[in-house]
Amino acid sequence: MPAIDRMNEDVVLIVDDVPENLSLLYDALDEAGYAVLVATNGESALQRARQSLPDVILLDAVMPGMDGFEVARQLKADADTQRIPIIFMTGLTEAEHVVAAFAAGSTDYLTKPIRPSEVLARIAAHVQSARQTQQARSVLDAYGQACVSMRPTDGALLWQTPLARTLLLKYGGQDQPPLDARIHAWLQNAIASPPPPATLEILGEEGRMVCALHGLTEEGECLLVLHEESDAVITKVLVDAFRLTLREA
Repeated sequence: MPAIDRMNEDVVLIVDDVPENLSLLYDALDEAGYAVLVATNGESALQRARQSLPDVILLDAVMPGMDGFEVARQLKADADTQRIPIIFMTGLTEAEHVVAAFAAGSTDYLTKPIRPSEVLARIAAHVQSARQTQQARSVLDAYGQACVSMRPTDGALLWQTPLARTLLLKYGGQDQPPLDARIHAWLQNAIASPPPPATLEILGEEGRMVCALHGLTEEGECLLVLHEESDAVITKVLVDAFRLTLREA
């Protein structure tokens, strides 16, 4: 297999146990300029996804052994692969199967028989969306913002900037419930009872961490902004600004 040029090629992993489907999709994607990887069962799909971290995964729902739903669940449970868009390919069009696909972590789905033109259009849209999201995260990292992306259904931390990670570790005391669990409980209440509380304050030894809900992403994830307030710093600002004594401040 030729080496993949990640700088100039978007990588698509196709997972299907039917050779005819693989051949059709491989030819269409290769002709469109994508680097294409192939897996014929769930176990090899997980291995290839973790090794290559493709930009998009085309995943057959029904396969012998580990089916596509379980593959998707395992990919979404892995921090290294949970951000990869998954497009299910299925002949199962009943509502419960569509719901099951999205519950397992699907970003989109295609019904069989597969139409290459539709596949290419869906892939292009999801690659562009993922690229824009990654660029936004890179900007937040570069400017030292403390931001967290949390899945509201189960409280999973999907992504966090380095500064946010530092604050979460600093204020996650051992004698309290896990910090992400406390934030999740507040977030669920905020979503269930609008308008949401303005902020969540978590006290520490020398100050407090303030958590605010910034909004929801297109993927249904909650973007939270964190910042730290120090009583000592606030006191110093008051003293300097108004020429107060420490007692007056």
